Amino acid sequence: MSERAKRVVPSVKPGTADRLKAGFGTLTKALATTAAIAMALVTGTDTAFAAGQAPYVVGNDRGGFVRDRLIELRNLRSSGRPVEIRGRVCYSTCTMLLGLPNTCISPNTTFGFHGPSRSGRRLSPEKFDFYSRIIAANYPQELNSWYMQTGRKRINSIYKIKGRELIRMGIRAC
Repeated sequence: MSERAKRVVPSVKPGTADRLKAGFGTLTKALATTAAIAMALVTGTDTAFAAGQAPYVVGNDRGGFVRDRLIELRNLRSSGRPVEIRGRVCYSTCTMLLGLPNTCISPNTTFGFHGPSRSGRRLSPEKFDFYSRIIAANYPQELNSWYMQTGRKRINSIYKIKGRELIRMGIRAC
């Protein structure tokens, strides 16, 4: 026992500190094990629940604001809910759904890609690059590369790609 401890608790019997230390070690291990089991149960329950959820079916979606889509993506990702893109069109920010792990697409859906803008007006080069990277980060790797090299260069029109072409790039078909 340290000299300071002896001054604070002078009546402690020899070996008490070692017993307390061992007891706290056992308690810490027990708490860690309990926490790990609780996390496994919660994670397992969420996964089982997500697997039984009805899919989030996307009909015709012409896009919207990046900020709003990021909120939707966060909610879908955390729920684990499957996403099915089955509409005639999925344009603009709708395409960001392609990066979710549980997304499948119809081969007949037309996907529309363009660079970020403010209601069709060009952004500053810094903002354009910033938002391009945010959008691309939500795509599978091959689509991410294409978007950064080509897809983002159109502002007032869109690149149209059929679902069957994206399926050939590795995106899962419904």
